[in-house]
Amino acid sequence: MLEKTVTICGKDVKFRSSATIPRLYRIKFKRDIFKDLSQLEKSYKAKASEDGSTLEIEDLEIFENVAYIMAYHADHSIPGTIDEWLDQFEMFSIYEILPEILELWGSNLQAQVDSKKNFSAVTGK
Repeated sequence: MLEKTVTICGKDVKFRSSATIPRLYRIKFKRDIFKDLSQLEKSYKAKASEDGSTLEIEDLEIFENVAYIMAYHADHSIPGTIDEWLDQFEMFSIYEILPEILELWGSNLQAQVDSKKNFSAVTGK
């Protein structure tokens, strides 16, 4: 389980990534976080290479969903809906927060891969 605190509009927001995230995401949004994050990362990288472009609405919704579920996983006292949670912030740039969330997610996946490799070495399988 990995955690990261990111400052959004002057507020420290804790995000957590663990093996529980795909399940929480699937239960809350009825979607596959692996597919959604893959799409979001692809869109982000494509848009980052272009000047002045923005992400599509669907990408923004995925970002909001992922950010919310990771924040909720870290702190169950946050509001019960995305709308209420987002309401506590002023306007902020997705381009400042998204890389932090993608990094946290990637670190968690790498930790899981390393754990599986270590398990295989110990068990000989």
